[in-house]
Amino acid sequence: MKTQKQTENEESMKAIDAIKKKLLGKKLSYKEIFSLMDEVAHEKLGPVLTTYFVAAGFKEGFSNQELFYLTKAMADTGTKLKFKGIVADKHSTGGLAGTRTTMILVPIIAAAGYKIPKNSSRAITTPAGTADTMEVLAPVTFHPEKIQKIVEKVGGCIVWGGHLGLAPADDVIIRVETPLAFESFDKIIVSIMAKKIASGATHLVLDIPVGPTLKVKHFKDAEIIATKFHFLAKKFNIKLTADVNEALEPAGHAVGPVLEAHDVLKVLEQKPDRPFILEAKALRLAGKLLDLCMSDSREKKEKQTSGEDLARQILKSGGALKKMREIIKAQGGDPDIDIPNLKLGSYKYEFPSPKHGTVTSFNNEDLTVIAKILGCPYDKKAGIYIERRIDEKVDNNDILCVLYSSDKWRLSEAKETLKQVPIYKIE
Repeated sequence: MKTQKQTENEESMKAIDAIKKKLLGKKLSYKEIFSLMDEVAHEKLGPVLTTYFVAAGFKEGFSNQELFYLTKAMADTGTKLKFKGIVADKHSTGGLAGTRTTMILVPIIAAAGYKIPKNSSRAITTPAGTADTMEVLAPVTFHPEKIQKIVEKVGGCIVWGGHLGLAPADDVIIRVETPLAFESFDKIIVSIMAKKIASGATHLVLDIPVGPTLKVKHFKDAEIIATKFHFLAKKFNIKLTADVNEALEPAGHAVGPVLEAHDVLKVLEQKPDRPFILEAKALRLAGKLLDLCMSDSREKKEKQTSGEDLARQILKSGGALKKMREIIKAQGGDPDIDIPNLKLGSYKYEFPSPKHGTVTSFNNEDLTVIAKILGCPYDKKAGIYIERRIDEKVDNNDILCVLYSSDKWRLSEAKETLKQVPIYKIE
């Protein structure tokens, strides 16, 4: 009879053999993939071998069948949330800083009467993830049982997925990827779908931003990604709509946890200086998700309004703000928190335009570099406020953006780096 140690060694060897096989470009069976995901999920493989697996997937990619196996194994090796009826969800392939649509969409969907247990990531390739920004307003770390209670009580939540044990192998892989600041397309697809399955999602809107300095740089890649998502969604009986959109600059005014929370509250409170591009994108995504949900509920038969019109009504009436305050309170935050309470880094620098001309492009990758030098996402008060947008005319010494940090040395380094790593192109 085998000892537990012998069994564990055999499972580790199966996982290692699967990595070798994938490095050689061969296809993996479900048994091999499950063994690999189980080892990763329980952190038995170690960071070096996990990195080899990530590298193999980045180089060779996965077949549709392997994507299905990976997604299923990733979801099956962790905890799963269970809700009755329609469970809405939203996710983005990411890579675009300063576009915090989730924190506007979730309260809209919840106010419309649909459950939306949104588990979000922290920053991987951007200066702030949704979880980093939501944490400015309320705690985001909970056990699955608590999330069930929050969602049953107020209809939605915005929490950090990395603590829930949902698709735990993904969280281990993210730790390996974060220092490299990259994800393969197939890994993004599996990561998102595994978390959605584990969250009990039945209806999903997928945001796929495309731009020259984003994760997805070409529309042809976005279409391939969308096709793979549709394949997996059908396999797991999830209704999915994809929104492939061009994104040449942040939709919001700001980058960094506190600054992005400012953007969100300005939209929810309908402030005159709110970021209108961010609002429009959030309404479009919420509308698509509501159309999907209403098509399977009685509300669609009773109301002929479109999902986007309903989303706009909820936002403009104050229903989304009210629901967001309920969510903040249910997650242990202050429901009366407002923008003046959210202080920025005490060190500030206004970056002037070096010449007269027109802003012709915006480099999201360089924006991320500067924001991270300032301290994002760990210094939540650090960030960049974007004063100028593409197609705007500027004069010499007009302020292009404002840098914030809690550390004067970080601010000084960012200020000097910005001269060599320009966010804006002016012609």
